[in-house]
This record gives sequence, structure tokens and C-alpha cells, in this order.
Amino acid sequence: MTEAFSLTSRHALVCGASAGIGRAAAKALASLGAEVTALARRKDELEALIPELLEAGAPSARLLVADMDDRPGLSAAVDQLLSDFGPIHILVNNSGGPPAGPALEADDEAFLTAFSRHVLASNRLVKAVVPGMREAGYGRIINVISSSVREPIPGLGVSNTIRGAVASWSKTLSRELPPGITINNVLPGYTATDRLASLARGVAERRGVTPEQVEEEWRQSLPEGRLGKPEELGAAIAFLASPAAAYIRGVNLPVDGGRLHAI
Repeated sequence: MTEAFSLTSRHALVCGASAGIGRAAAKALASLGAEVTALARRKDELEALIPELLEAGAPSARLLVADMDDRPGLSAAVDQLLSDFGPIHILVNNSGGPPAGPALEADDEAFLTAFSRHVLASNRLVKAVVPGMREAGYGRIINVISSSVREPIPGLGVSNTIRGAVASWSKTLSRELPPGITINNVLPGYTATDRLASLARGVAERRGVTPEQVEEEWRQSLPEGRLGKPEELGAAIAFLASPAAAYIRGVNLPVDGGRLHAI
């Protein structure tokens, strides 16, 4: 492993690490030598992940059970983590998206819940970890959001709105964070995760077709001709976390198989 990609002596906190893109990101960071703390609500899935992280190359790995919808509890858990194990150098903000449906059919609570989970909780985490990053002279904050920040996705009214808010928040922080601490967004396209399968079921129900038909339509819309793999998103996140990405700051990186039409 070259020094440009080595994460030896770095501590990564990966949110939503129990499944999908979060799990893949945790393993990718471990493969570069990072110490990994995997955060999610589901303790059983996290316990199964820990030996996989050690096998992948993490010098140490631990779980942190916390809920992004419980901000006081989240803050307490992360503060204890910092007290027990020292600074976090890499933060991956990643959590489950809002339910599908048109914006016109969403109530206030749906928007408030999503804003709390994706913006307010992430901002709390950033405020908690930045002092340690500043002291170390190294910090990487990577937000997993959606290609909808470039092109809104039909039928995902709340998600489109809140993902756009995260992108704007992130760009704002990119101008506020000190040198050596970068923040960037990864924009997944159609990635084969439980979340995508759930969205396919919702779309299929509204249209009166099968989830398989919906997924086939998605595949046909992609220049790559297939759904993305969580591991491909994990690799992009690991790159942005590495020293090699030190001069990349405030960007939205699509990892979408060419789904986006925008330049």
C-alpha cells in the first residue's frame, strides 16, 4: 500500500455501518489500515461486522450502537467514544433515506424527521469530531447522499429536498473548515442495497407492476447497464478519506454508472 492511500494511525467513524453502503465503506477503510468504529442501531449486525473489519485489515474495530433520530443519545455515545479512544480522523455520515412518495403527499413530520436525521444529526457529529481533526491536522468528512442533488428523482419528494439541504450544508462547511479538514459528498445512483429494493417495491406498488420490472427499467436507463455494488461506493469513500484526496474539497462525486445527464 502506498503512503498516499494508507490510513494507518487514522480512526474512522462510519455511520449506518450495519448494511449496504455503510458496511462496504467500513470494510474499505479497514483495508487501508484504518481503525474503525462502526455505528448503527442494530447491534447484532454490527457484532457480525467486527471480525470482517479485522480480517480486512483494521488494526482494531469496535461497534457503537446509536440512533441518528436520537440526537442527545447520539452525542452522548460519540462523546464517550472520543473520551475512551481518542480523536476521530474520518467521519462517514450515512443513514437511511426517507420513505418514497411525492412531495405533495408528504406531511410536515416527514420533512422534519428527515431534516433532523440527515442535517442536524450530521452537524452534531461534525462539531464533535472537528476539534480532534484540527489537533491532528487531518480530517475527512464524507457524506453519503444521492444523485438527486443534481437531478431530482421522481417519487422521492422528501428525499430530494433533504438531500439537497445536505449538499448545501456540506458546501457551506467546506468554506468554514480549517485547512487539512475536507468535506465531500458521494452521490450513489441505483445501488443494489436493501434501501433500493424497498424503493423498488414502493414504486411498483404505486404503478401496479412488479419490483423486478422497476429494477429492469432502472438498469436499462444506465450506460453501465447494471446496478451499482455497495463495494464500489465503499471504494470511492475510502479514496476521499485517504491522503491522496487532500486537495478535493466541497465536491459532489457521482458514483452512478452514468445515470446523471448533467455535466
